Amino acid sequence: MYDAVIFDLDGTLLSTESVSVRGGMSALRSLGRTAEEHLFHLLVGKDDAASRLILVDHLGEEAVNAFMPAWGDECQRIFTEEGIPLRPRVTELLEHLDTTGLPRAIATSSRRDSARTKLKWAGLERQFASVVCFEDVARRKPAPDPYLHAAELLGVDPGRCIAFEDSETGAEAAMLAGMVVVQVPDLLPSEGQFAHHLAEDIWTGARMAGLI
Repeated sequence: MYDAVIFDLDGTLLSTESVSVRGGMSALRSLGRTAEEHLFHLLVGKDDAASRLILVDHLGEEAVNAFMPAWGDECQRIFTEEGIPLRPRVTELLEHLDTTGLPRAIATSSRRDSARTKLKWAGLERQFASVVCFEDVARRKPAPDPYLHAAELLGVDPGRCIAFEDSETGAEAAMLAGMVVVQVPDLLPSEGQFAHHLAEDIWTGARMAGLI
């Protein structure tokens, strides 16, 4: 039914979104700023450039210049101390895919060094044939380019791919690429506007879509 499987990274395979919020709120408090969780919810699914624009709008340019490195340091501290947990049933799905031989890739809005580091800390660095990152495309999600490029690297028709996402931004990108989209929300609830299947965990979504 499918020729390849393409995954988003943060919030889909990895439980990094909640750590990002924790780290961001801690960094804001260390700078003497009010920390509101809602602000970080606005950043879910956004790339670095889009996230910075949102932060500047809320905090101001000078504050963001101080905040960004503090945020990165705090998130790295948490990851180093606690590791990076996988989202529910991700291991189960990846083990199943090992038995099918289907090629798989990642399409993420993260920069390459960050994506590679997180994959290594999560023990997934050898699990994917290709990893499409922020630097690899001119247009980022919700444009379809990351997913189209991932399909190109795998040598498959995008219409023969299944994509897994957590955010509305990412689900829209995968749908515009012509893929079957399974959305498994993480921090933010969704009505699945851009998804063919909306599921509570990635294994259930794969079953709904006929992957297993």
